[in-house]
Amino acid sequence: MERLQGLKCRECGRSYPASPVHVCEFCFGPLEVEYNYEVIRQRVSRARIEAGPKSIWRYADLLPVELGADGEPAVGPAVGFTPLIRARNLADELGVRELYVKNDSVCHPTWSFKDRVVAVALGKAKEFGFDTVACASTGNLANSVAAHSAEGRLKSYIFIPADLEQGKVTATLVYGPTLVAVHGTYDEVNRLCSEVADKYRWAFVNINIRPYYAEGSKTYGYEIAEQLGWRAPAHVVVPCAGGSLITKIWKAFKEFRLLGLIPESRTSMYAAQALGCGPIVTMIRNDTDVLVPVRPQTIAKSLAIGNPADGYYAYRVAKDSGGHGEHATDEEIIEGMQLLARTEGIFTETAGGVTVAAARKLIEAGRIPRHEPIVICVTGNGLKTPDVLHERLSADVTIRPSLSAFDQALADLKAKTDA
Repeated sequence: MERLQGLKCRECGRSYPASPVHVCEFCFGPLEVEYNYEVIRQRVSRARIEAGPKSIWRYADLLPVELGADGEPAVGPAVGFTPLIRARNLADELGVRELYVKNDSVCHPTWSFKDRVVAVALGKAKEFGFDTVACASTGNLANSVAAHSAEGRLKSYIFIPADLEQGKVTATLVYGPTLVAVHGTYDEVNRLCSEVADKYRWAFVNINIRPYYAEGSKTYGYEIAEQLGWRAPAHVVVPCAGGSLITKIWKAFKEFRLLGLIPESRTSMYAAQALGCGPIVTMIRNDTDVLVPVRPQTIAKSLAIGNPADGYYAYRVAKDSGGHGEHATDEEIIEGMQLLARTEGIFTETAGGVTVAAARKLIEAGRIPRHEPIVICVTGNGLKTPDVLHERLSADVTIRPSLSAFDQALADLKAKTDA
């Protein structure tokens, strides 16, 4: 694959052949995929992309996997190309001129952006000849790895914290993986998986396959630029867990500019995290490159990574792009979920509530100008985390099955509203 040169250390710059490794053996820095952009420039164009499938595979020239002889991917043919919605109602609520929601909570097989990264990771795992895949997950990744491994005829082992939302547990088990619940935080689960990965020849999507897995997130940024009419927005607010997504959206815009697909412009990137687990935002707000791990205490379990692998790089992207970061309390998270649902009819999971709440605070603080294009990233569906709303939502009235009972209830509601 001449467009793919191999892997390169993000710290010391040493090069490695394309293989299932993720850490530099010299400086222990993380590895990432290295491309030959001159070769890609000769192949890629707006017309070629627009003629491609309505999925992430329209950007196959910029991904580290090969399509089959029939032009089809090994895994995840229906992943991607989710809606970018002009959120006029939410814009009015927040007092901004041009606001969009990139809604990755729909159209994907398992209703989250993790289908993007998993489709790429499992495609690469099959190229490498693995028959078993695995992951450590806070929920959405578990759903996606289980689903796509079933589709790709791969065995799968899914490791999760034992206190994960039951909806996400069920949405993993239905695909028939081996599910391992661990009494501990995600960071403790991940440490265990690192030891397991050293012993067993499995493709861990977020360990030894991580350099390829992470590249799938670029398609989120590619789609934003294409759906905006081949331009990048001025501001993007991204929920952060491990920190990879914000760095890859930023990389996507840089690659499109490098290849002449979008004009030169500046895009400021903003990290959104829960106050109960926000080490990346704390770095940004304190302007320090030292990440202090935390023990998660938040309802936003999909973002509950206290020692994020890409935390430093997420911090750098926010600072270098002229962006910032903002925390959201659990109360603000729920308010954000309800605000997005009430204004745009989009039911997001708790991570989306974090993004909406953080965006609101960034706008009100003057960090994000009200007159420039803003994109809010929604990465998972609210049906995955309905439990947080159960005590807050109930029927407005409960009546007997008669018109007179309804008439009285309606009158009472109107009197209450008027009061």
